[in-house]
Amino acid sequence: MTLQSIADGPTDRLAKNSVGLAHIVFFVVAAAAPLTAVVGATPAAFAFGNGAGVPGAFVLAGILYLLFSVGFTAMSRHVGGAGAFYTYITHGIGKPAGVGGALMALVTYSAVQIAVYGLFGLFMAGAMAPLVELPWWVWSFAALVVVHVCGQRNIAFSGAILGVCMIAEIAILLLLDIGIVLSGGGPEGFGFTSFSPATVFAPGLGVALVFVVGSYIGFEATAIFGEEAENPEKTIPRATYVAVLLITGFYAFSTWAIVQFYGPTAVQPTAEAGLEAFYFTATDTILGPWASQVMNILLITSLFACVLSFHNTLNRYFFALGREGLAFKLLGKVHPMHGSPYIAGMLQSAIATVVLVLFILAGADPYTVVFSWMSALAVIGILTVQALVSVAIILFFRKVKTGHGVWTTMIAPALGLAGLLGALALVIANLSLLSGSESLIVKSFPYLIVLIGLIGAAFAMQIRKAKPELYASLGKAFE
Repeated sequence: MTLQSIADGPTDRLAKNSVGLAHIVFFVVAAAAPLTAVVGATPAAFAFGNGAGVPGAFVLAGILYLLFSVGFTAMSRHVGGAGAFYTYITHGIGKPAGVGGALMALVTYSAVQIAVYGLFGLFMAGAMAPLVELPWWVWSFAALVVVHVCGQRNIAFSGAILGVCMIAEIAILLLLDIGIVLSGGGPEGFGFTSFSPATVFAPGLGVALVFVVGSYIGFEATAIFGEEAENPEKTIPRATYVAVLLITGFYAFSTWAIVQFYGPTAVQPTAEAGLEAFYFTATDTILGPWASQVMNILLITSLFACVLSFHNTLNRYFFALGREGLAFKLLGKVHPMHGSPYIAGMLQSAIATVVLVLFILAGADPYTVVFSWMSALAVIGILTVQALVSVAIILFFRKVKTGHGVWTTMIAPALGLAGLLGALALVIANLSLLSGSESLIVKSFPYLIVLIGLIGAAFAMQIRKAKPELYASLGKAFE
């Protein structure tokens, strides 16, 4: 598509045929931040969860999200557009639930973005300390500016950046994994006990799943790019399955490899003894100190890729609400040259700036508060919204006869819903461990998410009374 053809198109439609299967997969996997998830999150799963059974926990989570994807991708053939979860819930459950789900999704993705900005600033400040001493938040705001500029461009521009970052971070982990395999493993040799039921379902599985499920946040964003995708009826389902399989396979393989390095009986106590050094010790031993230095650098680029991906996702949510008339109409405008939701991007970056400033003024620690608290809020929020979507899928296919079988329209979505509700219960039960805090603010997060959903539903009901024409059109801007 030429720049001229974009300029001549409608100002409230995103640039069509801008992204293919590879670009969408890059966005989704980059949002999952493979290096950050593996090196940053899995040591805690090993230490406090089911130890050597963590690779099996990833397989269980992958099965859960494959079940969710069955109905999710089937519905994407009938309901599409940048509204994603909002559009799904609106068509399946109803307009009040759709608006409530949209607000919960906005808070969830915003929390992820703020969490990653905090962690990026912390890591960047540490990396640059030998050259220049600057507060963490300086680097966070520098990243915010660069992310904003990238988000103003055509979606394929961000896709290309994410592709490079993703390949680099996956490459360094694969080098470590393959190095462990070629070295013959550790003191206990090779084995596949990590996938045996006795090991996977050992005490601590629930705790491990808290960290494991959080590693999948963002995979569902494939549907958000439906309006910009090439041949969306085929591209979106394929991208969703590819993303889930890639994330599951890579995480399961990487965690299995590290179990082989330390040994199934030693991996849990080793992780407990030093979470931060868990992967770097193995990298130094297998690949050498140079690889640890590269891994540190790629952790930073991994975080940048993650925040860029969520920035683009959030832009499209704000854009969707603007085009629907639920927020300022200006948010529904697209850039005349790049076909991007640039006004929505400005608002989204401004909100991120304000929230970061509030954390800074409060003297919040970038890791123990900004990252940990916001990550906990995000995991609760995304599981809640995904559960709502599962309900919406079941109800949608009961109302609309599409020719899909009962497995697609009922059984798989119901199994996915049960798994998501179970995961949500585990996260809430282990919230203090996930967030690293006993604060009453953190304990209020589940209630906060519910309150946000109810506020959205009440707002929709108010629209029905005050502006019945607008209410009648909700969910139709993407048809």
